[in-house]
Amino acid sequence: MPLSLSAAPAAANGAARRLVYSTRRCLQRVRQDRIFLSVVRCRYSTVTRSSIRGMADVETQKAPSPALSTGHKQALISLSDKRELAFLGNELQCLGYSIVSTGGTASSLEESGVSVTKVEDITHFPEMLDGRVKTLHPSIHGGILARRDHHHHMEALNRHGIGTFDVVVVNLYPFYEKVTSSNKIAFEDGIENIDIGGPTLIRAAAKNHKDVLVVVDHEDYPAVLEFLRREQDDQEFRRKLAWKAFQHVATYDSAVSEWLWKQTENGEKLPPSFTVPLSLKSTLRYGENPHQKAAFYGDKSISVVNSGGIATAIQHHGKEMSYNNYLDADAAWNCVSEFKSPTCVIVKHTNPCGVASRQDILEAYRLAVKADPVSAFGGIVAFNTTVDEDLAKEIREFRSPTDGATRMFYEIVVAPKYTEKGLEILRGKSKTLRILEAKKSEKGMLSLRQVGGGWLAQDSDGLTPVDVKFNVMSKRVPQEAELHDAEFAWLCVKHVKSNAIVIAKNNCMLGMGSGQPNRLESLRIAFRKAGEEAKGAALASDAFFPFAWKDAVEEACEKGIGVIAEPGGSIRDGDAVECCNKYGVSLLFTNVRHFRH
Repeated sequence: MPLSLSAAPAAANGAARRLVYSTRRCLQRVRQDRIFLSVVRCRYSTVTRSSIRGMADVETQKAPSPALSTGHKQALISLSDKRELAFLGNELQCLGYSIVSTGGTASSLEESGVSVTKVEDITHFPEMLDGRVKTLHPSIHGGILARRDHHHHMEALNRHGIGTFDVVVVNLYPFYEKVTSSNKIAFEDGIENIDIGGPTLIRAAAKNHKDVLVVVDHEDYPAVLEFLRREQDDQEFRRKLAWKAFQHVATYDSAVSEWLWKQTENGEKLPPSFTVPLSLKSTLRYGENPHQKAAFYGDKSISVVNSGGIATAIQHHGKEMSYNNYLDADAAWNCVSEFKSPTCVIVKHTNPCGVASRQDILEAYRLAVKADPVSAFGGIVAFNTTVDEDLAKEIREFRSPTDGATRMFYEIVVAPKYTEKGLEILRGKSKTLRILEAKKSEKGMLSLRQVGGGWLAQDSDGLTPVDVKFNVMSKRVPQEAELHDAEFAWLCVKHVKSNAIVIAKNNCMLGMGSGQPNRLESLRIAFRKAGEEAKGAALASDAFFPFAWKDAVEEACEKGIGVIAEPGGSIRDGDAVECCNKYGVSLLFTNVRHFRH
């Protein structure tokens, strides 16, 4: 198994490590005026045995001289995030490393009993410009960048009295956390939180990783220390740390770039260039198919902070999410989040096959299943209300309308909240049922999609019926209930793959046709699912009808549809109007298309 840089064997060695650390702390308490132990063998198996002898043999020494030697092991530590700093400093010191540090990091190390040489004692230059200039000095970067196998490099260091660094441990100012906090940050404060010296140190050490070990993540400390104890020249390990370091800086720079772009006068959503920082959240069993490798990444862009959605959902129960699970859950959640009234949406292969809104959410659930119980079986169920005990029981016990006996099976249930009892009941439905708790997705997000050799970027489709004017084109004006049905169908069809047709009535989807190469075939599928209930219902189409007579419009009229909502825009729109007038059907043009490919 390859060595994990983030999942180090801390658990297995935890007890021993705590014993070692505790023992050293006891020894350090007897020091006075910076007297320290000169001989401590830092091996877990010998610490307890040698501790008493170490105290007896302790020799008083002066603090290490700031003058550096190219033959002495040294580590440079400069941290904003100081988690596990005391542990790291003590362990490095016990391995024979002299510690060089800056400002607050140096103070923290000294408080933990670690002997520290401050950077200014090496550079012979004080920290200045409110901390903007600390480590940007040849005495520091020369010791990092010098190649040990280049004789003239080492001669230059000796000539100028510069020592080498073997380990560089750095993380950066919390710029991302500052600019994304709930407290609005002033532009000047944002600028001051842009780290300069830190990225420079990291890049220098990562470039010279053959000779310098670079560390940017506190979770890697145990693995790094074990590597140093082994004293083996594992270049693969060094390269992985160097990769992580450059990726760390790249992610940091992308946040700065994104933030600065938003501060410009225009701040348009589509800049000339931009970077999307992704962070691995999980390795998936496979992709869309078992022969495809896959993983799930979280988006670390500033624009998506607190934006909700499936990527940040909490999984309370069930098997690990699969590639297709993420796609289907995202489709279901995006759809149900658009409705204001209590609503249930059931999705299969990213298409909503059942949608219903009712004040009684149990009734909404039953109606959503009824719209297409065959497709709903094995699908994803989403609610925009809390799943309580009663709803959980209904989900667990509800029988398929096809035979009245088969319990409905689902891959995922997703909702904004669950009661404690509701969760308990759902967990009892199936060991594999994935139960997700998600936050409503924010509108106005940038949508990205990959094509061969490039990416497409667009605004997400955030228009809902309240943003659209339904223009009456026919002689017959729809009644208020019919107009409401048309709006409901229009909101549903937006989430169906093109060519898309939805038939709906009384806040309930009756049938849908999706993904067909021609609109007429999608229409026929929708009517087949809706059956006799289609009479007097509303029909919504995601795009205009290219033909009317002896085609989709006339066929819909002949089947008794009450109102048709479509974008309009065809050169044959006049035919659609005449056809609807002939059959006494209301025709509405929205002038908005909802293609979904």
